[in-house]
Amino acid sequence: MERLVFHIDVNSAFLSWEAVRRVEQGLPDLRELPSCIGGDPSKRTGIVVAKSIPAKKYGIQTGEPMAMALRKCPALVTVPADFELYDKCSRAFKDICRSYAPVMESFSIDEVFLDMTGTSFIYPDPIATSHEIKDQIHRELGFTVNVGVSTNKLLAKMASDLEKPDKVHTMFPDEIPVKMWPLPVRELLFLGKSSEQKLNAAGIRTIGELAHEKKSKIQQLLGDKAGQQLHQYANGLDDSPVKAQPEEAKGFSVETTFNDDMISLEQIFPLLLEQCDILATRMRRKKKKCSCISVTFRTLDFQNRSHQMKLSNATDITDEIYTNVRKLFADSWKGQPLRLIGVSLTGLTDDSFEQLSFFEDTSEKERHQKLDAALDSIRLKFGNDKVTRASIMNSTARVARKARAQMENERGC
Repeated sequence: MERLVFHIDVNSAFLSWEAVRRVEQGLPDLRELPSCIGGDPSKRTGIVVAKSIPAKKYGIQTGEPMAMALRKCPALVTVPADFELYDKCSRAFKDICRSYAPVMESFSIDEVFLDMTGTSFIYPDPIATSHEIKDQIHRELGFTVNVGVSTNKLLAKMASDLEKPDKVHTMFPDEIPVKMWPLPVRELLFLGKSSEQKLNAAGIRTIGELAHEKKSKIQQLLGDKAGQQLHQYANGLDDSPVKAQPEEAKGFSVETTFNDDMISLEQIFPLLLEQCDILATRMRRKKKKCSCISVTFRTLDFQNRSHQMKLSNATDITDEIYTNVRKLFADSWKGQPLRLIGVSLTGLTDDSFEQLSFFEDTSEKERHQKLDAALDSIRLKFGNDKVTRASIMNSTARVARKARAQMENERGC
């Protein structure tokens, strides 16, 4: 039986979701104005996270500084990100998609794959079904999506990325020469800027030229593994399954960016504690412990620097994690002004496993475990924002709302 896969992608998700809320409040539709999501509108700081089609006409690009975008279009309407709203809209979007397919895979907050293989008795016309899903989302939720239809995930994704918004596209194998091969190589899924530059330097500028080149040459240019995968993708080959359940997390991480430079330990330590508190809480909910801790920070030259340490014993105790994070950061930071700080917890083990030490103060450890358990219980029952550690209450830099929204999402699971 030939596979049938849909890829469904929300058009300009963050901006569309904010626009729907504003329209419901009787405000102008952001999708019809030069507008963008991101940064602090009052300070003209931060970066563009999402933009409207009218904003795109001014040359505004995702990822550029807000100040630059405002110079291109002084009348640009700017709105800060609201990850609690995005999580709510994402859930509603995925609920509709899930109702059509036996298997749905969440690809990101605003994208899903549906495995429609074997559903021809229920949905005999896949194109009509695609329009039905698209139109139901628009009718019930107020925003538009693109739907790509093909025989595998790669081609379905490539199809949905064609003309936007509010479109259904197919890219079946016999359509590859016309619809995919003329595209620039940068449009191929998972092909990054570095690979694009190497291919262009070798005279390979379209996906079709990549597909027709010898695989051995592509592997010479891009490496064995990447070269083989991208050569297969250029020929439309992909046998990866649509997975209903995501793979178990290999770790937990959070990053926070700042509009103003962070220059002192008095500013940074409370933020690190808040990050550790959120990650440890999430980890305990999954009944995991970590044995490796990493700290990442970004300086004004936009270079990320990461440092990690292995723990002698796996832990899920917030205070133990923070103590190690604090030491790791203090030993690696040279006082440069910072624009981003992140913490990662990896090397996960089940929380039932614990290696005991004769030299460990078990009474102090039990005290911290009881404190964490009490905080977890309150947050689970009343919400994550109902209790805060005293030492982070006066922190001026708060952890990204995206991390808190993710934490709240897990509370409801």
